[in-house]
Amino acid sequence: MIPSELRSKIMRSVKSQNTGCEIIVRRLIWKLGFRFRLNVKSLPGSPDVVLKRHQKVIFVNGCFWHGHTCPKGRLPKSNIEFWKNKVDRNRQRDSRVRSELKKLGWKSLVIWQCELKKMDVLERKLIRFMDKT
Repeated sequence: MIPSELRSKIMRSVKSQNTGCEIIVRRLIWKLGFRFRLNVKSLPGSPDVVLKRHQKVIFVNGCFWHGHTCPKGRLPKSNIEFWKNKVDRNRQRDSRVRSELKKLGWKSLVIWQCELKKMDVLERKLIRFMDKT
């Protein structure tokens, strides 16, 4: 078990923009021929990738921080109540943001950190998303 001071330091150091996962996804989108903007503040939730011409946005979510159901989404064994509340609030916010975007006419896609293991599957997912009108 990691001491709480060290755990706090580790969690504070986690970036929220330009993460390794985001960079991998952006490179793939670029390779597929799509051009985009990053973290557009005028849209709800400042989506990670904004394809304005297509009216589509992409969120690249860390499994832990956004409460994915995969093994990477498991909560730490210490301070369980704090982390449960934190992740629950993040999930509620994510849902609200996607609803707001939908009302504004935007289509959204969530890519989970764990999905980066299978780039061929991720590429097909992105192509399907971009082909939808």
